[in-house]
Amino acid sequence: MKSLPERLTPSELIAYAAKYFFDKELTDAAGGNISIKVGDDIFMTPTLAGTEYHWQIGAEDVVIGSFHDMDSLKKHPRFSREGFSHLSIYKAFPYIGAVVHAHPKYVNAFVAQSNPIPPLMRASEKLGELEYHEDAEPYSQDQADKIVKVLKKNEDSMKAKAGVVLMPQHGIIIASKDLMTALDILERVNNNAMVVLAQKLFD
Repeated sequence: MKSLPERLTPSELIAYAAKYFFDKELTDAAGGNISIKVGDDIFMTPTLAGTEYHWQIGAEDVVIGSFHDMDSLKKHPRFSREGFSHLSIYKAFPYIGAVVHAHPKYVNAFVAQSNPIPPLMRASEKLGELEYHEDAEPYSQDQADKIVKVLKKNEDSMKAKAGVVLMPQHGIIIASKDLMTALDILERVNNNAMVVLAQKLFD
């Protein structure tokens, strides 16, 4: 049986993932974005995919550009607001094949006040306690640089599976070798956050 990445084109895979992570409450209508790098091409969800489409996008809506011509990609009229972070991650870590930014339902409770999320579940244990990037203007190159700074400290984890950065009062960003792994890690982190919140009921 072929896996989803084998059955779908890159643009179709982006569209599938967009619906998946909205249906699973791994992001909201307020924002988030998904990108993958295949060879020299970068595929990215369009800006306002949540607000305007509720993540019900098609392959034809996906923004496509060249890894070697990021300036042109940034000028695309539907370039995602968080795209600077995605492109900076691909530039800093050429082996990365997918970046996901999301506002997960349970993670939101922690990032609202920049609280730590202890790894209670075995499924997220290897990720350790996730780190926040330093304060920065949202959607800016400065924010992108500070995200890369955190990822560089966790490059071993990123090479093995994924690197995760929490964004103060914002959400989460995950860099991984492929999109399916990034979605897997996103769901693990969100489930762990739910368990941490539920645990307080037993204290």
